[in-house]
Amino acid sequence: MFFFLIPFSKIYSKVSLGLKDKIIEIPIYIIDAFTDKRFSGNPAAVCPLSEWLEDDVLQSIASENNLSETAFFVKDKDIYNLRWFTPEVEVDLCGHATLASAYVIFKHLNYEYSEIVFETKSGRLTVKKEKDILYMDFPVIDTSPVEIPEKLIQSLGAKPKEVLQGSWLYLAVFENESEIKTLNPDFSIMKKLEKDVVVTAKGNKSADFVSRCFAPSVGIPEDPVTGSSHCALVLYWSRKLKKTHFHALQLSKRGGELYCEYLGDRVIIGGKAVTFSIGRITLEKE
Repeated sequence: MFFFLIPFSKIYSKVSLGLKDKIIEIPIYIIDAFTDKRFSGNPAAVCPLSEWLEDDVLQSIASENNLSETAFFVKDKDIYNLRWFTPEVEVDLCGHATLASAYVIFKHLNYEYSEIVFETKSGRLTVKKEKDILYMDFPVIDTSPVEIPEKLIQSLGAKPKEVLQGSWLYLAVFENESEIKTLNPDFSIMKKLEKDVVVTAKGNKSADFVSRCFAPSVGIPEDPVTGSSHCALVLYWSRKLKKTHFHALQLSKRGGELYCEYLGDRVIIGGKAVTFSIGRITLEKE
């Protein structure tokens, strides 16, 4: 991978030409999502394509990038078809890489409207721009209480006061923010759960609630900031706190800030973003 500060228009024209020749050059943006400061938030790679490459090529690019997510999109008239890959697998939903993709379209591709429509494996998602915050409209993820799995306690090294389960996650609730900060999971045990583990507690004065997200089963020990987990978190805390608007913090080492709203069957998840790098990937066509 080579990184150069070159205009997108020049890169993109080469993509189209490259598909007919022996060299394919793909633009790549590294965006820090859910932050306005570089070296914080959650970094995602974003690769605009003129047409889809083979799945194994997309997965290889994501593995080479070795970020929690690499997003690829192809524009189809007024809609962008969007896919997300971890270093190991394709996933059905990703918040921070969606935010990063929207930021690239607004900031670097000179998109002139205030709303972007993405078609994804999780259905149609929209992102609206209001000043410097991008607001994503995502589906709610419902969870229900379960008996606390012993392996979950072992992997966290602490017992939550409550655990709920959703389609792809465990939601482990603790008493306070300090407990969330001090957790030091055993990922070799957690991987056997085959679900993401989201830990959360009511926030102190700095936020309504806080969280961390661990996903070793898909190759991400700790995700710095996780938009998709807030599809479950916002519903849970709306029920507990009897409110619909939230300021949330994710307490990873990099940290992230989210602005959320509960809308019944949908969740609005907002955040800022900043560009870290712009470059290109050069591939040889077989």
